[in-house]
Amino acid sequence: MTTTAPHVTPTGSSTPGSRAKARGLRVAGRSLPLLPATILLTIFLVGPIIVSLWGSLTDATLSGTSAVSTTFVGLDNYVALFQDPDFPIAVVNTVVFVLFSAVIGQNILGLGLAFLMRGASRVVGAVVGTIVVTAWVLPEIVAAFAMYAFFRDDGSLNTALELFGVPTTSWLYEFPMLIVIIANIWRGTAFSMMVYSAALADVPPEITEAAQMDGASGAKRLFLITIPMIRPTIATNSMIVTLQTLSVFTLIFVMTGGGPGVNSTTLPILAYQEAFKFGQLGFGTAIATIMLIVGAVFSIFYIRALRSETR
Repeated sequence: MTTTAPHVTPTGSSTPGSRAKARGLRVAGRSLPLLPATILLTIFLVGPIIVSLWGSLTDATLSGTSAVSTTFVGLDNYVALFQDPDFPIAVVNTVVFVLFSAVIGQNILGLGLAFLMRGASRVVGAVVGTIVVTAWVLPEIVAAFAMYAFFRDDGSLNTALELFGVPTTSWLYEFPMLIVIIANIWRGTAFSMMVYSAALADVPPEITEAAQMDGASGAKRLFLITIPMIRPTIATNSMIVTLQTLSVFTLIFVMTGGGPGVNSTTLPILAYQEAFKFGQLGFGTAIATIMLIVGAVFSIFYIRALRSETR
């Protein structure tokens, strides 16, 4: 009769089951410190998003019976939103505002100021830096009132134009979108300037010096060496300033109130008006949800661009 000897695991070795268990314990040990942050993010980030999404599916109002007991109405708020003639205007205004004040204005001016600060003398750099950063550190409502005082009919700009005999105009009435774009560029450029200043400081000077010795002009050194080397920073900064500008409310509300009419109404202004001026909380929350989706689309686009740059 033949007997089979039992399998004996050599001392110091482990079975696949024990290795998987040990690996699971290591993963759990690394993840455990992240548990409090995950709980906080769920409560303060995911929670409000879920509540906002639910509110957009109800007929909640500030007054009346719907303020006491809301009713689930499904997608009725979204259907009414896309039928609202003010909604497409607000969408176009939002795209124009974000594109020209953040993606183009703050990025280009911030990069230009970073180059200026890099090559300027200490005195010039200190003066320019102080002026630019002061606008950024001001509370948004203070910056908004400062810009309103500058552009209003009897404000600083028209007063200065009158001294030189230049015709004046009602800037906030005639060019509301242009004025709020300029105001947002003025207030937000300092952030881009500081980001690009840090990125330019990391560009190895020997590379640009070698290109200069080879006869490359300043423009070629900028577009063929400097910008490609700071491209991940450009993508990151563009994402940040885009999301910041998408949610700008106080600046526009103080300067123009979204007017005249709806000429400078963006999605945050429209959401405020519908929710708190007209009392339609569910309808206003639907607009806020659309803003959340737009911000998520922008974020995905920039994150994909950033990943392609870092590969």
